[in-house]
Amino acid sequence: MSSPVNAPESPLAGQASAPATAAATRPMVWSIRRELWENRSVTLGMLVVAAVVLFGFSISTIHLPGRMRAALASDPVQQHATIDKPYTIAAVAMMLTAFIVAVFYCLDALHSERRDRSILFWKSLPVSDLTTVLSKASIPLVVLPLLTFAIITATQLVMLLLSSAVLVAAGVDTRALWTEVKFLHSSLAQLYALIVMALWYAPIYGWLLVMSAWARRAAFLWAVLPVLAIGVIEKIAFNTPYTAKLLKDRFIGWHAQAFVPDAHGAALDPLTQLDPMKFLNSPGLWLGLLFAAAFLAAAVRLRRTRQPI
Repeated sequence: MSSPVNAPESPLAGQASAPATAAATRPMVWSIRRELWENRSVTLGMLVVAAVVLFGFSISTIHLPGRMRAALASDPVQQHATIDKPYTIAAVAMMLTAFIVAVFYCLDALHSERRDRSILFWKSLPVSDLTTVLSKASIPLVVLPLLTFAIITATQLVMLLLSSAVLVAAGVDTRALWTEVKFLHSSLAQLYALIVMALWYAPIYGWLLVMSAWARRAAFLWAVLPVLAIGVIEKIAFNTPYTAKLLKDRFIGWHAQAFVPDAHGAALDPLTQLDPMKFLNSPGLWLGLLFAAAFLAAAVRLRRTRQPI
């Protein structure tokens, strides 16, 4: 009696198992975790700024009871501005820090692996160039905004609790503090602002990733000098400021597109300043995202073709 012969495995079965294996290993998730592990300064920089803000605020609480009594005697607009000012400064400082961290991360993201030749090891793994570039782009576009939001929220909560303890010890009513700060509404507005900033700055991050993948050295100069040269040539040849206006709009125009103008600081509720429909209807947003997609595609191609330095 002849023994049964095992049929050869179908090639289609092997192909079908490949996506299942990739899904099980979750290359995107592990690539993002790798980025955070290799670039701990992304988290550390935000925590350092939060610590500095808390240290400065804790010193300022020496005069907090007097400022609070003066604020309570003023008109509602001035009262809100005085009480809410330290929390706004803390949020703005950490948002600015997040942007700076994102810029230097993007400049180094694809350049460092070519410089230390670790790209040879990472390319030996079953992770595509597309997954790698998208995981690096997700740090400034997704991870850093969420991390910044969490740190801002925690910092402002500590500031609020510390202020309450100081005011209670000084015999000052804390109800105005909690009413004017509007912690929940401010947190939602800050999350909205961080999402808006990430989308508006997407082409900047994409351009920096392209330069990081292309430049052999001095990626920052290669990213900045061509743009400056275009502006200088335009000014000399045509005496027009279009490049400068374009750069200005790309760096600070997100606020005018996403928020209701409030020149006199009269808005007592931060949620009343949000204007998401105006932002979503802005041509600058969609043109920027289109350029960001093109830059990311170029970064993927460059990572596939460029050699270690």
